[in-house]
Parts: sequence; C-alpha cells; structure tokens
Amino acid sequence: MQYRPLGRTGIKVTPYALGAMMLGSFGNPDRQEGVRIIHRALEGGINFIDTADRYGDSEEVVGEALVGRRDDVVLATKFWGPVDDDVNHRGASRRWIRQAVERSLRNLRTDRIDLYQLHRPDPETDIEETLSALTDLVREGKVLAIGTSSMRGSEIVEAQWAAERRGFERFRTEQPNYSILDREIEREILPVAERYGMGTLVYSPLAGGALTGKYRAGQANENFRASTGMRHFHDERRLGAIEQLISLADEAGMPLTHLAMAFAIAHPGVTSAIAGPRTMEQLEDTLAEADVVLSEELLDRIDAIVPPGESIGAMDMVYRGPEVGDASLRRRPPAARSAS
Repeated sequence: MQYRPLGRTGIKVTPYALGAMMLGSFGNPDRQEGVRIIHRALEGGINFIDTADRYGDSEEVVGEALVGRRDDVVLATKFWGPVDDDVNHRGASRRWIRQAVERSLRNLRTDRIDLYQLHRPDPETDIEETLSALTDLVREGKVLAIGTSSMRGSEIVEAQWAAERRGFERFRTEQPNYSILDREIEREILPVAERYGMGTLVYSPLAGGALTGKYRAGQANENFRASTGMRHFHDERRLGAIEQLISLADEAGMPLTHLAMAFAIAHPGVTSAIAGPRTMEQLEDTLAEADVVLSEELLDRIDAIVPPGESIGAMDMVYRGPEVGDASLRRRPPAARSAS
C-alpha cells in the first residue's frame, strides 16, 4: 500500500485504516478470530488501527493482537462515550480523561497511544479544559498526537484558536462521516481541516452498510425494516441512488464496495478511510480493493448521482450538533425573561 502523511504529525499511514469496532462484543464475539483479522490486516499492508473505549472489549482484542507488533502499528483510540453507569465515566473533562487514558492503555497493553481522539464534542466541558488535559498527556508521553471526531467546522476552528491562544497541543486530526451518499463534509469540514493542516480519518465509507449492495430498493417491507433497524436504509431517495451506483459499479467491472472505498480515499482532503470488518471475508474484500483507483470519468458520473457537498438522506448515527428546531435555542430561560 501507499502511505500518506497524517496531517503535519510526521506520521505516515495507509489510505485504509482497520476499524476495530466490530472485533469483539459489538460485532464478532470470537476474540481469536478478531486477533486473526488484525494480523491479516497487518500482513496485507495496513499500518493504521482505530478503535474506542466504548466499543465493548475491542481495545482488549486489539491489545492482544499487537503483542510483539506494537511498534509496527499507528494505534488510535477514542474517549468520550459512557463505558459504564457512572455519570462521570464519560465526556471530555480532565477528571475523566485522566481515568480514560489509563483504562485504554491497560486494555491496549501499551505505554502510549499514537492518536487519542475526542469521540464527540462535549458541550458541557470547556474546550480549554479538554485541551489542557490532553496537552499534559502528550507532555507525559502517554499520547503522541490528539484528534477529534464528528466536530462541526466552527468547533474545529474554536479548538484551534484556543490551542494557539493558550499554548496547548492542537488537534491534529478530525474523524468525520464520509461516503458517496454522505458528502456534506466537502463543503466545510474538509476545507477547514486542510486549512489547519489536519489529517482526516473518515468513518463509514460504506455508509453503514448501505453501499455493500445488500440493501436494495423495493425491499422496504416490515421484515427488511426489522432486520436493519436504521431509518436511513428505508429512505427511498437513498435506495434509488444506491441502485444507480450498483449499475455504475457493474459497468466499471468492480463490486460496489470497491467503488465506494476508492471514492472515499480519492478526495485530496482525506488521509485514510476506516474499513470496519466483522469477518475475515470482509477484510479480504478491503485488501483486494487497495489498488483500485477511480478514473476522472467515474468520479464525474458519481458526482452526477450524488453532487459534491450533498447527501442523499442521512445516517442515523451522524452527529449534527443542536437541532435548530429546538425552541430553547432561541428563547431565554424563564428566569432571564422575568428579570427583563
């Protein structure tokens, strides 16, 4: 595989990263198969692994797989989400960050994390509090670089300004959702990340499974709805676009998954796309597409189906920040109204 710079960290990574969310209790409970999948990914040339503390026992599976191989891997994990019922075992406070990193280091069987990412913005914690705690971890050598995930453009800029103003470590990467069907980050997120020299590690390049070709238009019956559980699989516009993409992939002589993954890494602002296999077969499909490069004609035809900067429907899991329809965002609290 080729290597790409991870922003301005000086680290080089492969254009495909192994996402380990499905390795362990979240997806494939056979931990030894998870270890074998990770070993096969490394043998196939992938040098970048991404996981998170809230993905069940995924960190433990990764840690077991990397015994004796740790120095060959750029290892990324994330914090923020709840890991148990304790209300303080989540978020981006200094208190939790100090506990979370030690927990991840134990699970991963390592003394440092190459890329430690804030999994989602935490509106209850001042960004300077978060950056201060993460800066300490970098200075202690427990973390080598820090990043974010699912931030809006304004939040990325605010964090960069806070780091410059206070002399903190800067976020070096952003991990947004990106696929042929979900292209909104082309409008703002990718340009902002490029402006600040940030690497971009995109998740769900297969649109949460929608671009596997498994879910087709005309199948939105009750059994189909029950089997997927996600609304975005039942958006007729989204399913219609998938049918066009299946035809395009067939014409190009490649599986839809190869078209989708190659599209994700074709954008100059994308550093790496996360492939999240649950089985060895799915990993082998990812490795087989590693050398696929889409022609300008193919990219133009994809643009005709889903225009640049646009999305067809939306994945249920995508973070979009506060909903503008929330009345509390445009009204003062009752106490403030009564005092005026």
